[in-house]
Amino acid sequence: MSDVGKDAIEQTWDAVVGTARRTAADGLVVGTSGNVSARVGDIVLVTPSGVPYDRLAPGDAVGVDLAGRQVLGDMVPTSELPLHLAVYRHTDAAAVVHTHAVHATAVSTLVTEVPLVHYAAALLGGPVRTAAYARYGTRELADHMLTALRDRTGCLLRNHGTVTYGNTLDQAYDRTAQLEWMCRLWLTASSVPGHSPTLLTPAQLRDVQDALEGYGQPG
Repeated sequence: MSDVGKDAIEQTWDAVVGTARRTAADGLVVGTSGNVSARVGDIVLVTPSGVPYDRLAPGDAVGVDLAGRQVLGDMVPTSELPLHLAVYRHTDAAAVVHTHAVHATAVSTLVTEVPLVHYAAALLGGPVRTAAYARYGTRELADHMLTALRDRTGCLLRNHGTVTYGNTLDQAYDRTAQLEWMCRLWLTASSVPGHSPTLLTPAQLRDVQDALEGYGQPG
């Protein structure tokens, strides 16, 4: 195992469990669907397979190395481990959130790219793509996801759900929430008979991306 300290492991695991419980509380997952992970050093802490989030305790940490070898805990890691590890191997992600958010999943069955109905797309790097379908837990799904994530921090998985990543669990979660909201917005607007929602142009989205570079508090 790496030289990551026990305190760092415990704090990160607590944050992983807290984020997982948040996805359930906010209706982004049902039961034990979806999963959350965070990287600390060369260890990826990830929610276990088939265990309700409210039953996870501080001593239940599940950790793997970047090759997928379990280095911490006794419970089996999530079946979507290949998805999480693919993100960490190919990006600078420190956290990954995967959900079955209902509106985003509905949109994944309809389009290959989420229509630019709102500038929130800029928060995910641009128009959000839909990864081609493959069975959960497979390397094929992870490969499709990586294609959809090119230059993006989130994507849809066709007939499945969402994947987002970030520098922190809070950032990854916020991107998931924004993606679900944007999909809900498009579904709502496009359901009005006789009307089609106006969409932003690529130039308008780039303008937003430029503006976001200076957004927020300094420091």
